Amino acid sequence: MRLNSAGDSGGPGAEKGSADYVVPDDELGHIGHAAFGLFDGLESTGKHAKAASETAGTSLKGDGFDTGAAFTEVIGTWETQVKTLLQACAHISNHLDYAKASNKADDEWIETQLRIVGPVAPEADEAVPASQISKYFQ
Repeated sequence: MRLNSAGDSGGPGAEKGSADYVVPDDELGHIGHAAFGLFDGLESTGKHAKAASETAGTSLKGDGFDTGAAFTEVIGTWETQVKTLLQACAHISNHLDYAKASNKADDEWIETQLRIVGPVAPEADEAVPASQISKYFQ
């Protein structure tokens, strides 16, 4: 999400010569999809060795090895960190979905309000570009 400067900025997400507010949905979508993919993969793969590791830790502890208790503690720490990462991925994915929908709704509301104000020229049936909004507030 960015505000383009007036004139020919040519930056990512901007059309040549555009000075309007731009939120490239495809970029938000790629990031959200990557976060969801990480969440989806980590949910199963982050836990695949849990049962075997717990069995090994219990067995080592039962045989009198101090490493068994340490191993069990490491498993608990790993599980906590996987859950934290899962929550972060879900938060990122959900937030980007919300931002995309919210920005679209905001854009539609602004467009409607600008159509109420009137077109740029009487013969044109176009909304007022965001770069021209300031003249209505002077």
